[in-house]
Amino acid sequence: MPEHEDTPAATPVVTSVVGGTGRRRTGLRVAGIVTLAGLALSGCQGKVSNGYLPEVVSDSGQRVTDLWVGSWIAVLGVGAITWGLMLYAAIRFRKRKGDETLPVQLRYNVPMELLYTIIPVFMVAVFFAYTARDEAALVDTSTKKDLTVSVVAKQWSWDFNYVDSDVHESGVHTELDGTTGKRDQMPVLYLPVNKRVEFVLNARDVIHSFWVPAFMMKMDMLPGKTNKFQLTPTEVGTFQGKCAELCGAYHSQMLFMVKVVPQAEYDQEMARLRSVGQTGLIPVDVSREKMVPADADKIPAPARSGSSS
Repeated sequence: MPEHEDTPAATPVVTSVVGGTGRRRTGLRVAGIVTLAGLALSGCQGKVSNGYLPEVVSDSGQRVTDLWVGSWIAVLGVGAITWGLMLYAAIRFRKRKGDETLPVQLRYNVPMELLYTIIPVFMVAVFFAYTARDEAALVDTSTKKDLTVSVVAKQWSWDFNYVDSDVHESGVHTELDGTTGKRDQMPVLYLPVNKRVEFVLNARDVIHSFWVPAFMMKMDMLPGKTNKFQLTPTEVGTFQGKCAELCGAYHSQMLFMVKVVPQAEYDQEMARLRSVGQTGLIPVDVSREKMVPADADKIPAPARSGSSS
């Protein structure tokens, strides 16, 4: 009998300890989430009005920003309604003191179930329509261009062919070891401000991806294939470019710089490349993978097999 009498007395003590521990763990989880969210937001470059994206420095970037911000407004609106309904249900149908009846366990409401099905389908369709519209505009190359740049990715650097000026810049992998001046050895892509540029993208070896975060435009570069897009840089400045596709051991160091400059400064850079002997274009079709004929035809003729002045 004493053993049976001790058991009930011990139960409340155990329950109290477990409950306190559970509350402490919950508090730690919440604190951890808040801390992580704060760290994540502190790394964002933008502000609330542009969804914490980088500042727009291209015409295509504004379209991406508008789609991003619009999507978040719609999602937060739906979230507010959903959270409100959940809170209402939790309060309205909570268990009340003295009420020991079991709620109805099975109940059908066909109109409500149809509503729960139709609204998500409608939301997905709207998101798809706006995304398809903007994607089509971003990859459209039918607009008259001012100049063409043939970009060739390789492990682990970049070649830039300035097709209209018949000069090139050939990059060499630069290992960033923390020493002074290493960043200055990166290949540099020059672009004139407010001029529409067509980028022709190819890869020599493996899959790469051409990405300039400030332009808010990224496109894959596939061996044997040719991809294109156009944009207009709208702000003078120096911006970081990088490969956005895991391409091997030194992927993280496959970097380049983009300098958007006035037309006169762009012309000076083309003249400088010509004066140091970097005339002609580096052949694109001399690659590890054989070019698909239809994709080879998309490369500007001088850059396809190279040219020399």
